[in-house]
Amino acid sequence: MGSPSTYNPLADNDSITSWSCSWYILVAISILPFLTLTSAQPSLCRTSCGGIPINYPLGIDDGCGSPYYRHILVCSGLGHLELRTPSGRYPIRSVSYSDPHLLITDPFMWNCLDGDNFRPTRPFSLDTSTHFSLSSQNDYLFFNCSEDQVIIEPKPMFCERFPDRCDSSCDSASYLCRHLPECASALGGSSCCAYYPKATESLRLMLKYCASYTSVYWRNVDATPPDDQVPEYGIRVDFDIPVTTRCLQCQDTAKGGGTCGFDTQTQNFLCLCKEGNVTTYCKDPNISRHSNRIGVIAGTTTVSVAGAIGIGAGIWYLRKVRAKAPVTHGVQTNENRLF
Repeated sequence: MGSPSTYNPLADNDSITSWSCSWYILVAISILPFLTLTSAQPSLCRTSCGGIPINYPLGIDDGCGSPYYRHILVCSGLGHLELRTPSGRYPIRSVSYSDPHLLITDPFMWNCLDGDNFRPTRPFSLDTSTHFSLSSQNDYLFFNCSEDQVIIEPKPMFCERFPDRCDSSCDSASYLCRHLPECASALGGSSCCAYYPKATESLRLMLKYCASYTSVYWRNVDATPPDDQVPEYGIRVDFDIPVTTRCLQCQDTAKGGGTCGFDTQTQNFLCLCKEGNVTTYCKDPNISRHSNRIGVIAGTTTVSVAGAIGIGAGIWYLRKVRAKAPVTHGVQTNENRLF
């Protein structure tokens, strides 16, 4: 007969201890990225994209800037700043904060290189629920329009400065049609007229009966009137800068020089600081820091909760294993101790 098997509780203890420690390490590794994301969130507010400065109220990272402009600006993988609209994404050439506006380009619009070759185009549109608006400094030129469907007639020069006071016909005597910026003779024999669409729908209708169109904006230059504006191709989009006392206090360098942002869950104001995020300003002596508890950047609130649940579950499970661990002869040794 073979010798009877002997139960070795120490071997079981070693197995439990080894397995439990491995499980604990796995839990710790799993939640470590979550904790890192939360504590490092203020650094996620990028201040430029492709050399274009990104300042309040704009933001390219969720939770940065004003919630009015959330998910509208995009920094592409190639480092190009783009504007997201219902009609597509458009490259942004420049941003001005002193005279708040974006200058964007529409690759589908006519340009000087096209000449008489009118490519298929699509109407540019903005979401009217945002705080962006098409500037009154834009002029729209339409080419080869059907005279049976579009009212084309010359207008007095008065209408070029005050289009709202004139009728809705397309102006065949437009200054810009006679002096196309950068390429006065590019159209050859094609017709041109200027019209300022009141809404996206009217722009769609115009393009239904016109071969193509382009946008020209009047750029302000340092000169005396009437030479203080020059025409350039592009679309000027104006935006508002909401000024609040809390944001001014947050940005004040004497009070910590934080970054104005918002909670991605509630969209309430937050001041993003190096030590954590607060609802007032970085050096406010009356508040406590919550760098590991306040989620600002996209998903960090949910992630922080998930991390906390993971920690709690890990501790509960290890305590349960510890409670069931066998003790040899009533004495707990270094070999079977879990903690």
